[in-house]
Amino acid sequence: MIATGNLLKMPAQIVDGQIQYSLTLGQQHVDMNQLVGKHIKLNYLNVINCIKCGAETKKSFNQGFCFPCFQKAPEADECILNPEKCKAHYGISRDMEWAKTHCLTTHYVYLAVSSGLKVGVTRQSQIPTRWIDQGAWKGIILAEVPNRHTAGVIEVFLKTFLSDKTNWRTMLKNELATHIDLIEEKKKALALIPAELQQYASPNNLIIELNYPVETYPTKPQTLSFDTQTTVEGKVMGFKGQYLLLDNDRVFNFRKHNGYLTELCVE
Repeated sequence: MIATGNLLKMPAQIVDGQIQYSLTLGQQHVDMNQLVGKHIKLNYLNVINCIKCGAETKKSFNQGFCFPCFQKAPEADECILNPEKCKAHYGISRDMEWAKTHCLTTHYVYLAVSSGLKVGVTRQSQIPTRWIDQGAWKGIILAEVPNRHTAGVIEVFLKTFLSDKTNWRTMLKNELATHIDLIEEKKKALALIPAELQQYASPNNLIIELNYPVETYPTKPQTLSFDTQTTVEGKVMGFKGQYLLLDNDRVFNFRKHNGYLTELCVE
């Protein structure tokens, strides 16, 4: 099989208790789980297209944008990385129509466990997708809020006590922090936030556990990048987060290569 197109992050969903990954290249849709155990080759065709406008760009900004879109597109606004800086609730946004469905909508503050316990923010529609993208193996909703800014305010407060980062090496090695009790950690976190924000505490204590399609995890992950080589190939050991795991401890981050024109060859 050969498929060609611009890379984008892999969509994922839970099917029969396991995460199912897919990838669209051009007009072809690839079932990535079916590639586990097979030998593949990814050939970079020396073209990068902006994931927003499609224009060719010599350099990718913020995981897939050309520089003009990086400066102007709502998907690249500062509130994407820093939700507390969102101003859409004041009527200020790069695109207010976009903000209505991405900022002025229900958001969750959550706790997830990947390399360790972390706090994060995502839209209601992105659970559990957000956790999958981060390589978390379980997560719980902490608070349900009416907009992105409020979620960010809670997250910033909790970052004093909790991490908001994932150690990608520990995550890929599958070193699970099994001692973490998410119900107890949720109680502790809610007790830490200011009284005026506790009204947003979620009564939902469902813990979602995530199982990734992986045969063997790397012991010393080594990253591969199209910025230093044009071909990535090897036996597929599995997928976790937005990473392709290959033999010999090598890993490739799909999301980092958003917009890179690529040919996928499967033996």
